[in-house]
Amino acid sequence: MSGPDPRTAASELGEVPAPEEVTLDHSFDGDGLYGMRATIAAHAERLGVDDEQLQQLLIVAGELASNAVRHGGGSGRLRLWRADGRIHCQVRDAGPGIDEAATGTTQPAATQIGGRGLWIVRSLSAAISITNNDPGTTVTAVIGPG
Repeated sequence: MSGPDPRTAASELGEVPAPEEVTLDHSFDGDGLYGMRATIAAHAERLGVDDEQLQQLLIVAGELASNAVRHGGGSGRLRLWRADGRIHCQVRDAGPGIDEAATGTTQPAATQIGGRGLWIVRSLSAAISITNNDPGTTVTAVIGPG
């Protein structure tokens, strides 16, 4: 059976604005990634996530935040909220933006060093939005039933 790789079948969303009130609004930099993950875990109950969703959320948020630190100017802002029974994880940075070829729509070769972050995010998300701002990038991943 052929067709799209189910691990990268996250639907594409248009730009996703965060609501005025979010469950978590957290600024981070490279020194604060561990603390950011601990903060997400501490807010898990308020988000209403089960253990599997929490694990997915921690990986998705970690990948997006790491990308913001590495490629997006060294820092960023994470926002989490629940809408329509799903968790929205949004990371915004002030970097140069994401090139279309680097949006994670295809699985990197096993021999390729790096370049898996957005592919991993897509494989764990029901939907994703990538918006290049001027400056920066906003990525919103949706976790939960598609």
